[in-house]
Amino acid sequence: MAIFGKNKHKNVRFNTQKAPKAPKKSLVRAQRLVSIKPLIMLLCFALMVIVYSNWQNLLDSLDRTPIRAYALTNKTQFTTNADIRETLSKSPTLKGYFGQDIQEVKDKLLTISWIKDVVVRKVYPDRLSISLIEYQPVAIWNNIQYLSAQGDVFSLPVERFDKTGLPVLFGPDKESKIVLSAWDHIQADLKARNLSLKSLSMDNRGSWAITLSNNVELRLGRGEWTPKIDRFVTIFPKINVPEGQQLAYVDLRYEHGAAVGFRPLSQ
Repeated sequence: MAIFGKNKHKNVRFNTQKAPKAPKKSLVRAQRLVSIKPLIMLLCFALMVIVYSNWQNLLDSLDRTPIRAYALTNKTQFTTNADIRETLSKSPTLKGYFGQDIQEVKDKLLTISWIKDVVVRKVYPDRLSISLIEYQPVAIWNNIQYLSAQGDVFSLPVERFDKTGLPVLFGPDKESKIVLSAWDHIQADLKARNLSLKSLSMDNRGSWAITLSNNVELRLGRGEWTPKIDRFVTIFPKINVPEGQQLAYVDLRYEHGAAVGFRPLSQ
């Protein structure tokens, strides 16, 4: 007789369900997005190029009227309203508030010789706010122009400035700062010797000459001038001036001694 025992093994259930797959539609959309992304970037770049190249035209289209007036925000010594109006009327003509380039206005005003710097601001809808900084003359340059304290060469209308009492300097324009600096040093040197300086010049070869307040010219040549001025101070009392004559110049370009010249008293 067969004997049946209890089954010691438990029943095991197997899950035969498959893992969910990603939807095919989402995958296709992602692939499409990746493929058109460079195209989108290219279109954006092209749009930026178009906007940039036509920016001025876009600004001009926003303007209804050109700039019609200006306000000068500071008091000027040499510049008149007529100067400003004439300068602003030059080509290219002024545009409107949106289309006008501020730098263009500044460049126009800086063509005025005695203007050192300009500050310009646009005021809606059709005005400019202008501030002008002018050069201040500290010396006469080559008898026809002026120097600023920084050695800048500029011009001024004759009738707008009284140049009486200014030192007179001569030289190449590119050496204006050197000549102005030399004036300060030589003037201080002469003052210590109880002499006064009237004018100073430097030629194209770098040779110096000065004129004292008594109209005596000292020809110093090139190089250091201090020992030459010392020599003049030593020999000046010993110069014998002929009757009816006056001392015109002392040439100190020699290594030792000097040459002198005279002119009639009437000159």
